[in-house]
Amino acid sequence: MHNFFTVRETTTLALLTTFITISGALKLPGFFPGTEFQLSAPIAVAICGIFGIKKYLIAGILSSILGLILGTQIIFSVVIAMIFRVVVAFAFYCIGDSKFFYIVSGPLGTLIARICMSAVVGKAAIVLIMAALPGMIYTALSAGFVAVILKRIALATNLKTTGN
Repeated sequence: MHNFFTVRETTTLALLTTFITISGALKLPGFFPGTEFQLSAPIAVAICGIFGIKKYLIAGILSSILGLILGTQIIFSVVIAMIFRVVVAFAFYCIGDSKFFYIVSGPLGTLIARICMSAVVGKAAIVLIMAALPGMIYTALSAGFVAVILKRIALATNLKTTGN
């Protein structure tokens, strides 16, 4: 019988899940109410770029389940997070591991998630997008740096990445 994941891969998934979950609880304050920024966005983009779509989506889904169990997320926020994740994964599939991916995938994921959110809550998309703009810029500027750090950790600990 073939195991779906080795012990090392299972442990890696647990650590990535924890990383996404904890970073999702940490927020940088914005200049205006509603513009705070979750640190999980650049971390999520970096995880996708370094560890690949499969591990990224599984860790993200597990993180959302944990958030629901812990009461730190509601179904609506999980749906928005999943839209973000699918867009980032699709961007990785189309673009691959490149600087361009790290710059555009997070803001693109946020943009699409905010458009979907506007359809659900019945508010103008532009207002929701403007509130997210500082975070989109922060993600575009920081995801590549987070990826460099994650890549070094992965190489130092012999973890499987998209490059090996």
